[in-house]
Amino acid sequence: MTVRATPRNGVAALAATQSGWLDLLRNHVREHMLIAVGLGLALLVVLFLLAQSITQIVAGTPPPGLLPALLGGVAGFATTAMGALPALILRSLPQRIEDSLLGLAAGMMLAASAFSLLLPGLEAGTAVVGNAALGAGIVVLGMGMGVLLMLGLDAFIPHEHDKTGPCGPGHERCGRIWLFVFAIALHNLPEGMAIGVSFSQGDMSVGLPLTTAIALQDIPEGLAVALALRSAGFTPTLAVLVAALSGLLEPVGSLLGVGLSSGLAAAYPIGLGLAAGSMLFVVSHEVIPETHRNGHQTSATLGLMAGFALMMVLDTTLG
Repeated sequence: MTVRATPRNGVAALAATQSGWLDLLRNHVREHMLIAVGLGLALLVVLFLLAQSITQIVAGTPPPGLLPALLGGVAGFATTAMGALPALILRSLPQRIEDSLLGLAAGMMLAASAFSLLLPGLEAGTAVVGNAALGAGIVVLGMGMGVLLMLGLDAFIPHEHDKTGPCGPGHERCGRIWLFVFAIALHNLPEGMAIGVSFSQGDMSVGLPLTTAIALQDIPEGLAVALALRSAGFTPTLAVLVAALSGLLEPVGSLLGVGLSSGLAAAYPIGLGLAAGSMLFVVSHEVIPETHRNGHQTSATLGLMAGFALMMVLDTTLG
């Protein structure tokens, strides 16, 4: 006998599914209590800063860097998509070359965090409070919030890495494609936030070199993501499409970055520190270990140094 689904059965199934997810989340919180508390604190700071910015927008004073930040985020999306395109015909690259390219991207992200986020943040923080040590403390506070945010998202969002496999609560209930999408989002969101924060005061000398660096490093990053998806069994078209669409997180992140850095005077140095902390976490926690996992540490390190030097030149030239 065939049992037909009724609306009541559908509602009950949905409620059971939601209850199951909640149980998984509660258990995960108990197992990672300190990380959960840190994530909660970071989200409270982000929401507070966003509320300050939204209040200004409602009052009729939108952030001066809103349009440049959005364009910068779109540039990151475009270069991510462009970098993914060769995966239509390439199934893989020699591992040494792939690790070198990722090292190049890591070096550019490290230098961008230092030259285009932390140094302007220290200058802005000192100008706000009139004291260099207190100004540095404001930036360090932002860095801490960025690290807590990324640590919490990494622990509580189900995702999958190419080498280490799935992780996060309920990952076994998610399709593999979604796990990869969530993993990519954890990389691209902080990059978009950094673009938004750098443009939030309308200062092109801060935003332009940072956006240029992120857009350039998104090319090898987009290719690496697409090739990882292909090696996981995705078709060439689907791998390129998913890798390209992951770049949409950059304009979304850029709008978020503008929002959290455009309210209170101290929001700008805090936002710069938060973006730097987020990017440094991704580089140290994900990118560098990935490039050193296959025995090509020297090639990856040389790529990192080249990327750092390139970003230093870009910041000096465009800043």
